[in-house]
Amino acid sequence: MKYMLIMRSNDDAVEAYKEMPFEQVIEAMGKYNESMIKAGVLAAGEGLSDAAEGFVVDFSAETPLITDGPYGETKELFNGFWILEVSSREEAAEWASRAPLGAGSFLEVRRVTDESDFPSDNEWIEKEKGWREEEEARRAQQ
Repeated sequence: MKYMLIMRSNDDAVEAYKEMPFEQVIEAMGKYNESMIKAGVLAAGEGLSDAAEGFVVDFSAETPLITDGPYGETKELFNGFWILEVSSREEAAEWASRAPLGAGSFLEVRRVTDESDFPSDNEWIEKEKGWREEEEARRAQQ
């Protein structure tokens, strides 16, 4: 099973992060990532740039509205993610609880769906399965 750990932080956590030595942050994250790699559970993971570089697409109106960051009032920002390949929800929770995050930071943990979660006789599910197989074959040839 795959689980996505979605890193979120409130404004207080962002300010606390800015006060920490950058090398300390990188070392803590590096050790955490290395432990997951050594355990064979890390499938993917990335951090995100500052919210000021991003934008939001709001679909509330007929024509989507694009708003550049930084955003107005924020309660939490999405700062990065990990995708883990683990055997259970409990194992995902165990890895999530080891993340080197402080007060005001949160990890939302969600199972990543796959084709088995959807009807197998659906045209688009079959196309998705084929696309994934093509991508795997392409990567194997590189």
